[in-house]
Amino acid sequence: MISEELIVQHVREKLQGTAMFLVEVKVKASNKIHIFMDNESEGLAISACVEMSRYIESKLDRETEDFELEVSSPGMDQPFRVFEQYIKGIGRQVSVILKDNTKHVGKLIAADETGVTLEKTRTERTEASKKKKELITEHLQLRFQEIKETRKIVSFN
Repeated sequence: MISEELIVQHVREKLQGTAMFLVEVKVKASNKIHIFMDNESEGLAISACVEMSRYIESKLDRETEDFELEVSSPGMDQPFRVFEQYIKGIGRQVSVILKDNTKHVGKLIAADETGVTLEKTRTERTEASKKKKELITEHLQLRFQEIKETRKIVSFN
């Protein structure tokens, strides 16, 4: 079986010095290799996937071990796997589920090595105006150790 570590090493070599980053590598027992990668600023071009596929194929020997290879972006519906996805997601609406299964939805406004900051808004009646609802904005700090899953919220409005 082809080792995930070997594939990760080759992918990182190829991506070094580019705006792209590795999200995940999966190698199944049947030697089906799936590489998920993304781009820091925009979507991932098909040409980048083709280039990575050719590069990985050039590093592996089909005579020694046959394999199937797929290279793609992780997809809009997939949870964040690496820190770079949080950085890329700044300014977007996300859904964060904590390890205690609490769910928070808001705008991702910051991310650093310790965690993220979400901006949540809600309407609420305040003491000052009992009849009129006011928009309340709060910033919520979440540490990565608390986070079970984060996903982009895809909206077609």
